[in-house]
Amino acid sequence: MEEITLQALLEAGCHFGHKAERWHPKAASFIYTEKDGIHIIDLAKTKAGLEAAAGFVKEVTSGGGEVLFVGTKRQASGVVKEEATAVGAPYFVERWIGGFLTNWESIKKNIDKINHLTKEQETGAWKKFPKHEQVKLVRYLARLKVFYGGVLLLTDVPKALFIVDVRKEDAAVREGKRRELPIVAMVDTNADPTGMTYPIPANDDAVGSIQYITHVIAQGYKEGKELRQKEGEKTKKQEEKKEEKKK
Repeated sequence: MEEITLQALLEAGCHFGHKAERWHPKAASFIYTEKDGIHIIDLAKTKAGLEAAAGFVKEVTSGGGEVLFVGTKRQASGVVKEEATAVGAPYFVERWIGGFLTNWESIKKNIDKINHLTKEQETGAWKKFPKHEQVKLVRYLARLKVFYGGVLLLTDVPKALFIVDVRKEDAAVREGKRRELPIVAMVDTNADPTGMTYPIPANDDAVGSIQYITHVIAQGYKEGKELRQKEGEKTKKQEEKKEEKKK
């Protein structure tokens, strides 16, 4: 994993908090100072939080678990989609689907339905329908994919969440807590870090800050997946050798 430096965090703008009058008292532990009415985040704590969070994400994925990336605010959606897609992670960037974690059985049926319709479209199974029906199906599937597109490969409830803005994504936070899932989250000076398993004190509004933090988390995800794959290949080779010896 690439080294996280205070300089890089500074250049990304991770240190800028909100106006002092908009602060959350429980964020006091990671506020370094106030300058021109703006709270400045202690980047030493950002670095420590980000290192711990990335290490945890790597641990989850190396063990075969999935981490769901959530960032639906305007500044975050493009960044989260790009970083998650690059490493093959599931994501939400349009809006949180209510009940995604707490009503997984129904959600899974929707995912299976979308995947089934996609397969039918790809194999030409819709050609038996009139042209206007095919057009309706195409539009219907496209609408579903706008919201479900980033989670279509999930086969089970994710083992953890990565959330860019805990105030904006309060529904995801609530469901994550109800399912007792670990939550990795960017927490700004106007947010309550209580209940976040791995809080990362950082500016959650600036694109540069969001991009840097999300990239590091995504790399942790990728490294965990690669480690899992290597272990799988190693186990396969060992089993093949055992089979050869039996012969």
